[in-house]
Amino acid sequence: MSAVRLKAATPAVPPATEYARAGRAAKFILSKTKLRPKIALVLGSGLGSFADEFTDAVRIPYQKIPNFPRSTAVGHAGRLVIGKVDGIAVAAMQGRVHLYEGYSAREVAFALRVFGRLGIRSAILTNAAGGINLDFTQGALVVIRDHINLQGANPLVGPNDERFGPRFPDMTQAYWSSYREIALAEARKLGIAAHQGVYAALLGPSYETPAEIRYLRTIGADLVGMSTAPEVIAARHMGIRVLGISCVTNMASGILDGPLDHAEVLATGERVKGQFIALLRAVLPRIAAEKN
Repeated sequence: MSAVRLKAATPAVPPATEYARAGRAAKFILSKTKLRPKIALVLGSGLGSFADEFTDAVRIPYQKIPNFPRSTAVGHAGRLVIGKVDGIAVAAMQGRVHLYEGYSAREVAFALRVFGRLGIRSAILTNAAGGINLDFTQGALVVIRDHINLQGANPLVGPNDERFGPRFPDMTQAYWSSYREIALAEARKLGIAAHQGVYAALLGPSYETPAEIRYLRTIGADLVGMSTAPEVIAARHMGIRVLGISCVTNMASGILDGPLDHAEVLATGERVKGQFIALLRAVLPRIAAEKN
């Protein structure tokens, strides 16, 4: 009998780590622009038009960026824009992805991982939120001072990569205090009646029931939405300092008569975007001047 020659087994190729995947995305982005952004912006529902005003801008659809999740939410353009705002190089997301779209918490936070690999150390996260605090009115801008994560997910679950950050990151200043002070001071200068508040993050996509809103008010929430918390957790894990600003696009369920409608969210965002953009423009140079 002739000898049977066995083919040597090919060693299994280990899957790319999240650190490597984020690095590949960052390398692709840097290949498209000469700018090296120092501040990241996440522009939520109805607020993405700010990035249309950037100069020296490069616009990259999410689907062209390696490993980048694609946004399917209404009102989210799904582009990364690298450009300048009054001479400051920034990277802006025109829309984000959410857990309710079927993404994992790690996927939702992946863009922040990429920003970290780009060397960005400051981030401004915006969102559209429902108002719970009765002192707020529709269209109000609220500087987030803390959040309550009720989404049942955390982007840090699983093996920890120390190259990103420690196993148990501190969240005492999830939203950086000096950035909050800057935002409130600049709002006063602009004549904008900005508030501070606690943001409750829920899974969605259904809006909350009136009973859930009563519960959220009882535990100290001023705002409610379906985003932001996973991104902030990942950012703080990497030592990125965060400013969060919500636009109260609707009052939460049970506070006013009538059903909630996403079209109302987009319409309110459009109505107040002038004030919102003015505040972002005023805040950016002061954050850029701060030492990290």
